[in-house]
Amino acid sequence: MAFAAPAQSLSKTPAQSSPKASTQSSQKKLASANIFGAVDSKTPFSSDRLFAVLDSVGGAGTWMEWDVNGVKDPSVMAAIEPLLKAKRNPEMVWVLSEREKPLVSILAPKGTGEVLLFYELQTLDAVPEPLKMNAVLTPDVVFRDYRQVSPSEFVHLDKPTLKVMVTDKQIRFTYENPDKTPLRFDSDFSKKSFVEKRSEVRDYMDYLKYDYSLMLRAFIQSTRALFNWQPWHWYMASWNGKNVITAAEVEAILTKGVKPEYFTVFKAKAVGGEVVEFRTTGNGFFECLITSP
Repeated sequence: MAFAAPAQSLSKTPAQSSPKASTQSSQKKLASANIFGAVDSKTPFSSDRLFAVLDSVGGAGTWMEWDVNGVKDPSVMAAIEPLLKAKRNPEMVWVLSEREKPLVSILAPKGTGEVLLFYELQTLDAVPEPLKMNAVLTPDVVFRDYRQVSPSEFVHLDKPTLKVMVTDKQIRFTYENPDKTPLRFDSDFSKKSFVEKRSEVRDYMDYLKYDYSLMLRAFIQSTRALFNWQPWHWYMASWNGKNVITAAEVEAILTKGVKPEYFTVFKAKAVGGEVVEFRTTGNGFFECLITSP
């Protein structure tokens, strides 16, 4: 994979509008963002206070960082654009999708300090687009949450078992997180009744769905500006439906009676020909492969 020269981190870079954002502004009549709350700080927020406020509002949900270069949901832009027009460029934007009405949080300058604004959306409404890798990848942006330990290897700052290897042809993420209840493989699946098979396939699908969400948190949400999909798009059936493992595929694996080395939970061919795979052993080892054509 080709990386450009290092560039500034996005962590404190004001978000800028793009031509694509203005194209989607025609959908604004269908998009809405209602003010949900605001927290002021007379000085810039410390990291501890910032994330404490986000956690207090989001509860058990996960705030996902919005990517200025990614596909833009008109509803999210309905919250951002008034600030851009007022020349108060957002410093950071997050989305929380794990509720009936998603939330957007925007960190913006206010006087000598900052304000954390919260908006409630009716929905996340971007029209699904094919998966695409960004043309220019800068290591200190993409791997902002990692430290570089060799010319080709990066290790996550907080999770030492989360690693990335980068070569000319491939980006390989690996994550080890041993599961107290590993996925059990039933070699006698083919002998079971129809009802028993349906029940077991559902159990497998639930397990693999959880592993997929774990891999998204580990691999996608720990990087920046790698793909055009926003972090929440990876969870949405309208975006990933053709790429995630199906119940029929799980049943076919179980019917063979031989446990595979990996379960491929997600596989897609990106616009540029790159093959993107998320795989799990079902025993706490996870892998994401991005392979160039």
